[in-house]
Amino acid sequence: MELSIKNLVHIFFPERCVICERQLLKSEKTLCVVCRHELPLTGFTNESDNEMERSFTGRSRILAATALLYFYKKGSVQTLIHELKYRGHQEIGTFLGKWLGEEIRSSKRFKVPEMIVPVPLHPKKLKKRTYNQVAEFGKSLSETLNIPFVESVLKRNIYTETQTYKHRIDRFQNTKNIFEVNDLRTCQGKHILLIDDVQTTGATLEACCNELQKIPGIKISIATMAYTP
Repeated sequence: MELSIKNLVHIFFPERCVICERQLLKSEKTLCVVCRHELPLTGFTNESDNEMERSFTGRSRILAATALLYFYKKGSVQTLIHELKYRGHQEIGTFLGKWLGEEIRSSKRFKVPEMIVPVPLHPKKLKKRTYNQVAEFGKSLSETLNIPFVESVLKRNIYTETQTYKHRIDRFQNTKNIFEVNDLRTCQGKHILLIDDVQTTGATLEACCNELQKIPGIKISIATMAYTP
């Protein structure tokens, strides 16, 4: 029996788990079964008044918030996000988007929004990185939930350095007034899902929400790949 091109590629260039680097079986995608099983799931999608939602109390008006995974320093999720943001493994965003999208679609609590809006990168950072790390995550959510992914709604006017090591106050000051609504009509009166990779202090998402809430009739829910407890 002749081997297909796909099988030949698998033999000579086997895919490896992005966490443990073990060779993947043909039935596995992006992560091996063991690493996927050990990921710290939050369960927020089906949990009312969860920890992530409470973090926005008194800061921004949102309908709901969820994250697929918990982010711990030096943990497996940190490895995933690092591989996605800095090493070009955009398939991670696709993988996590499909997973979270299926959670949202089957949830009795989390209402499916009408469109997906990503936190934007500044053009300078986008040029440097060549891609927005949440783009494939958003497209995968879009496909799974059957709703549009719209990148033109928000724009980032001010270039900021990485905020990974900043405290909450510093991060908030660093995100004030840097976002602007670029496309008001598209979201008017709509329920949108604002997405990002990781929520740490929530300063970036809060700044986006505050700008988006200038749009008449808008309702906002939030989804991220990971949440830092």
